[in-house]
Amino acid sequence: MTLLSFDDLAPGQDYTAGPLTVTRDSMIAFARDYDPQPFHLDEAAAKDTFVGTLIGSGWQTAALGMRLLAEALILRSTSMGSPGIERLRWLKPVLPGDRLSARVRIEEVRASTSKPDRGIARLAMTLTDAHGAPVMTQSFAVMFARRGATPTPRVVSREPGSDAASQDDAEVIPYLGEAAIGSLRDLGTHRFDAEDILAFARLYDPQVFHTDPEAARATHFGALCASGWQIAAVWMKRLHATFARDRALTARSGPVPQFGPSPGFRDMQWLRPVYAGDTLRYASRLVDRRASASRPGWGIATHHNTAENQHGEPVFAFTGSVFWQWAP
Repeated sequence: MTLLSFDDLAPGQDYTAGPLTVTRDSMIAFARDYDPQPFHLDEAAAKDTFVGTLIGSGWQTAALGMRLLAEALILRSTSMGSPGIERLRWLKPVLPGDRLSARVRIEEVRASTSKPDRGIARLAMTLTDAHGAPVMTQSFAVMFARRGATPTPRVVSREPGSDAASQDDAEVIPYLGEAAIGSLRDLGTHRFDAEDILAFARLYDPQVFHTDPEAARATHFGALCASGWQIAAVWMKRLHATFARDRALTARSGPVPQFGPSPGFRDMQWLRPVYAGDTLRYASRLVDRRASASRPGWGIATHHNTAENQHGEPVFAFTGSVFWQWAP
């Protein structure tokens, strides 16, 4: 099969995929691994939360969007991966049994001025449920090799990271109305092992440089590397592991502020590949807060998040938002 190259893409082209059924078991399995909030894990526990019912993790919805994108376009093309996401919005909760479909539109194409073997396409994707209602929108970029180009494989020679270090530090969680702008929370470390990279990619991001160690060596990445969506999902995993200790400490002296879902994020950047054996350290900084006009007693926090590898190199960043209880 002849793959679509950068030269075959043009603004206005549409690609579609789906439907894909999201099962309750897959939702709970993802949540246990990456996003263990009560409204992602159990119907009974969800009743007493901001959401009120069992819903899928937004990070799983984004990963399923990647799977549908792969089906619609990426696996039929010379895709070289994405440098990042301009904006993603979660518009409607995904419920057990929902059937998701994707529509992907080419918005703009631009040849690279520094690397003549490739170009960049800006795309817009909308995920819809079985009723045609949008559940997620996303604006992002993807690199594609040009027709006839054979990108030079990167030479990968690096010391692997150490095993993820256990942490026992904890901080009291304030209500958002009292939270200090600029406060930084170290979220600890995570080692990306080959088995986990392969397992995630087979479910959500089946590009060859994520699913086949041998074939990955011949790509521009030069070795097996983690899906960007796994890197993002692990940020959520580290956030919850850290907040579990913080909640336990906070509960010793008073009530624990509640958190709700996130409406979305912007400016996600995958700055360097994360290879099998790399260890990332994640951190989150509160950069803004405001009371919610539609949800009395709640606010929306804006946080900037980063990750560095074992060499101190930045590999990942994004700015997100989340509902956070404003006051008791």
